[in-house]
Amino acid sequence: MTRFFSTRILSTVFIAGTAILSAFSAGAADLPRPAPAPGAPVLDDWSPWMIRVRALGVIPDESSSLKLNGLRIGGDKVSVSNSVVPELDITYFLTKNIAVELILGTTPHNIRAGGSIAGLGPIGRVWLLPPTLTLQYHVDLTDRIKPYVGAGVNYTIFYNEKARGVFSSLSVENTFGLALQAGVDVMIDRHWGVNLDVKKIFLEPKVKANIPDVGLVTGKVKLDPWLVAAGVTYRF
Repeated sequence: MTRFFSTRILSTVFIAGTAILSAFSAGAADLPRPAPAPGAPVLDDWSPWMIRVRALGVIPDESSSLKLNGLRIGGDKVSVSNSVVPELDITYFLTKNIAVELILGTTPHNIRAGGSIAGLGPIGRVWLLPPTLTLQYHVDLTDRIKPYVGAGVNYTIFYNEKARGVFSSLSVENTFGLALQAGVDVMIDRHWGVNLDVKKIFLEPKVKANIPDVGLVTGKVKLDPWLVAAGVTYRF
């Protein structure tokens, strides 16, 4: 008899427990579920690096102020030839619109006397290495057309000077200059584009050239060249 009642009690407890669990599960299913956590914001996929390979034309806008043995030469003029060379620039974007650009290239130039000293003829030939660092602001005019302006500093290194004609020696002093810039990139796709760039560099190096049995020509030559470049852009 005792076993019978014990079995009935256990059965009753089991059935009641099952009913309670079922009711609890059903209620839990009806409770509002928390919304899933929002995913992390997706950042724009862009690289800060850009390079350009261009044909660069260097067009001096020269004037001069020279002395012979310390005495001012009136009406003197020095002409410096134009030059076209390949050029590389490396651009790094600090933000989507602000970038720094470094241009690298080297150009040869012939120097010739003019004005009141035109009879002296050719003065010599010199190579220029004008690394220029500019800070730029780029505008996304459209998805493809991206103009920019910039300003910075130039340090021109003159090397491999060779005197010609009546001159026995030629020396041009390295110098700093201000650089102003404007240009545009026209993108063909995400990576490739074409570029047009114009810079004005303000340079006034000191020069020294010797004429045997005559004396030493010294002074400054204001070069102030225009740098006009066109080429290919690659954005990493």
